[in-house]
Amino acid sequence: MYLRNNPVLQRELLLNLRHPRSFLLLGVFVSLLGLLVVVAWPEARKIDMTNSSEGRTLVNLFFLGQYLIASLMAPGFAAGAIAGEKERKSYEMLLASPLRPWAIVIGKLFASLGHIALLIVASLPIAMLCLPLGGVSFYELLALYGALLCALVTYTAISLACSSYFNSTSASLVVSYLLILPSALVGLLFWNGLEGGGAELRLTLTVTVIPVITVLLTTALLGYSARTLLNPADVGSEGKTVYDEATEQRQAVGLVIRRHEFPDRLFAPPKRDDLLEDGANAVYDKEMRSELFSQGSLMLRLVIQVSMLVALPMMAVCLYGYRQYLPVYIAYVVLFNLLVGPVFSAGSVTSERERETLELLLVTTFSPWQIIWGKLLSGLRISTVLTSFLLWPLAWAFVFDGFYWTNYLTVLGYLALIAVVCLTTSLFALLCSVLAHKTSQSLLAAYVVLGVLLFAPPAANLFVDAFLPELPERIWIERANVFSPLATIFTLPLRGDQHDARPGDWSLWGPCVGGYLVFNVLLVVIMWWRFARRWRMA
Repeated sequence: MYLRNNPVLQRELLLNLRHPRSFLLLGVFVSLLGLLVVVAWPEARKIDMTNSSEGRTLVNLFFLGQYLIASLMAPGFAAGAIAGEKERKSYEMLLASPLRPWAIVIGKLFASLGHIALLIVASLPIAMLCLPLGGVSFYELLALYGALLCALVTYTAISLACSSYFNSTSASLVVSYLLILPSALVGLLFWNGLEGGGAELRLTLTVTVIPVITVLLTTALLGYSARTLLNPADVGSEGKTVYDEATEQRQAVGLVIRRHEFPDRLFAPPKRDDLLEDGANAVYDKEMRSELFSQGSLMLRLVIQVSMLVALPMMAVCLYGYRQYLPVYIAYVVLFNLLVGPVFSAGSVTSERERETLELLLVTTFSPWQIIWGKLLSGLRISTVLTSFLLWPLAWAFVFDGFYWTNYLTVLGYLALIAVVCLTTSLFALLCSVLAHKTSQSLLAAYVVLGVLLFAPPAANLFVDAFLPELPERIWIERANVFSPLATIFTLPLRGDQHDARPGDWSLWGPCVGGYLVFNVLLVVIMWWRFARRWRMA
């Protein structure tokens, strides 16, 4: 019942693994890894296998890439496993089945693991091609893949626990990312710190300590998910719970959002209790004053609290301790906006489709521009205010520290890049919402495309620097950094003493900011044309 004859597992595997996108994803993934090995393979006819760094460098690159893939893809497959049942209104039918909660949870877990585990296992033969280069043993390679599978199981269990608690896939997805990405960074630093102990230490920990920790964490998370299924919401509520705002504020632990007070009213204004003013945009007013998520303010409070918890040590180190790492903190702010920015815009139009109100909106007298800026500003306002919470320490440092006065142009350049990223994430997520049919599809599409824009150029440059330093086309790969605000952040100069100074230039900043502004204008034109056509809901 739990594995062999689990109908949940069988149904999910048959539905997902037989889909053409599963074969396409597997083929593209394996082809890219194979191409990576071919490109990075040394051209020397004789290789010293006893003291070769190419094999170790390439295997470490394999591990880093797949570890990041597991961290980013696990929420994408598991965050909607149970929350999707609630959105499809099949949650209560699942609870009424003779399946036990543990059987449902285990079936969802292994079904979510099937996609990514298949990709990881399929890459093992390609990784073994690196063994003849020397520098890494077969057992060390097994230790890397063992640790990778343990991390994959843990991150999937975290996403499944979030999916069992939240009512929407978008809320489950963003909380999963906020919990997984910091832990993934800590795990990566810990694993790299073990490199000095050699392959034996890593293999010992992979066989003994890491599996035990994985089993304990996974069991606890699955137990929580099973208890959530065992004690569902009221029958007839379709898995939803009605939250009273006053009661929630009295019972809330930690941060409490008060809609009538500053700065809370900037991103969560109180519900309207009077008539709408003449000439006001009703679309914008409705979007801003409606409930952000279906579970009160818990989602919003978790986003703020988790982001600040991660940011506090980074603030101390990057802003005041070692100021040459200021770009690292700015990159964290950009990454935070990449996570939360699309969440508040990716469902702006798809939610109208899901509620079957899109055709009603299209036949109103609202102009396309009123609909676009009403939908855009509501999501952009929330994501910008949340992102600005991470910038107030920089403002304090700018006031009290002469180092930031000296580098005021660079600080302004950072702020301009952050502002452009805020606008781009909201606009592109809104475009995905216009084109997609489901909020989960819109959100994942926005994450994938924006993630590629931000991370692909610097990743390509790191690969070329490590394996192809004399490549003639290297100059074009370096110029591709203009498409990545993250890469541009690390090119701006910092002036100071020898400890804090960092050389740089402004050659990428202007084209990056200007290019993204033009890109945003193009996104607005596409959405305006789409709304002007008054397309019918498919």
